[in-house]
Amino acid sequence: MSVDRLRVLREFADRGTISAVAAALSMTPSAVSQQLKTLAKEAGVALLEPDGRRIRLTDAGQALVVRADEVLAAVDRAVAEMAHYRGSPRGRVRVALFPSGAALLLPLVLPALAGSDVDVVARDEDVPPSGVPRLLADYDIVLTHRDERSGSVAGPRIASRFLMREPIDVVVAPTHRLAGQSSVTPAELAEETWLSVRGGFPVDDVLESIATVTGVQPRIAQRLNDFRVIETLVASGYGVALMPRFAVAHPDLAVLRLAGVRAARNYDLVTRPHAERRPAIATVLAAFRAAANQVTAE
Repeated sequence: MSVDRLRVLREFADRGTISAVAAALSMTPSAVSQQLKTLAKEAGVALLEPDGRRIRLTDAGQALVVRADEVLAAVDRAVAEMAHYRGSPRGRVRVALFPSGAALLLPLVLPALAGSDVDVVARDEDVPPSGVPRLLADYDIVLTHRDERSGSVAGPRIASRFLMREPIDVVVAPTHRLAGQSSVTPAELAEETWLSVRGGFPVDDVLESIATVTGVQPRIAQRLNDFRVIETLVASGYGVALMPRFAVAHPDLAVLRLAGVRAARNYDLVTRPHAERRPAIATVLAAFRAAANQVTAE
């Protein structure tokens, strides 16, 4: 089977439509369709089937995608090994990060790699864990976050590595009735007005846990994914909020530990399986691990 056609198949599995694959690979839709038809002839089985007005992978197609990942990873490793013989790890590594994780770790990762031949191209992508797999169509590494009680996104086509744990605290205005305390229980927060993030993100998962403990559905005034905006509103007395500990930057906020609820988010580094065998990717992964160790040790 042609490696190039296997790459087209993998793109279809990642992106879901012929037109999206054509755009990603700078091909025409008809050329993509022809490549997939030829690959089906090489495989001797149907790889695609109708799904309403669209098409989808057959069971055989899904199985071949897993093998395509392995083949393409082997090709990438061969290229990387040849680069190793030419000198130090080199190449471009595309990294997607959620914004607060980027703010925390990139200022440590980028300087650490500044003198190397590894070029990191970083982009902020703010998606819940369920949206992470689709990002691997465009990125080599995805830094994601999840509630610590949730499972990772690892699967047959996805490798996930735990990076660090970040506690989630309660933040209140300096004039708030709880501001003088070092910690707070869910019962003390039952009647508060909350500022939260959109549903599906780790901070909102903790808020749901508070509701479970108290039996009171939280009164959420606003849902915003920018922690700087949330901080400003809390400091003005508009409400209270849950925030990841290392993301708190506003000097006037009172930060309270949350007692009685497991409240933290886990950072994971997500790649395709065996991606770390490429020296450039392994170098970037190591830089993130070093950055996380430095942050959590402080």
